[in-house]
Amino acid sequence: MNNTEPSKEHFVFGPMNYILLGIGIVLLGLGYILLSGGGSDDPNVFNPAMFNTRRLVVAPLLIVIGLVVEICAIMFRNKKK
Repeated sequence: MNNTEPSKEHFVFGPMNYILLGIGIVLLGLGYILLSGGGSDDPNVFNPAMFNTRRLVVAPLLIVIGLVVEICAIMFRNKKK
């Protein structure tokens, strides 16, 4: 029980992992912000802004790219010297 070796603090993620995690979170947040809105106050009035390119193409792509970046950030390992 009495170990004479000094214990080293070892973090699971390195600085690059945290940078990638931050980039992924920003991309996800931006995608969800672009996805929001487009509704109408009156349910009897059609608002074509609900089906524009921003909501159907750009926002889902940003969300998927953000998820891929998050997965890469978790799986990324620094090269050992």
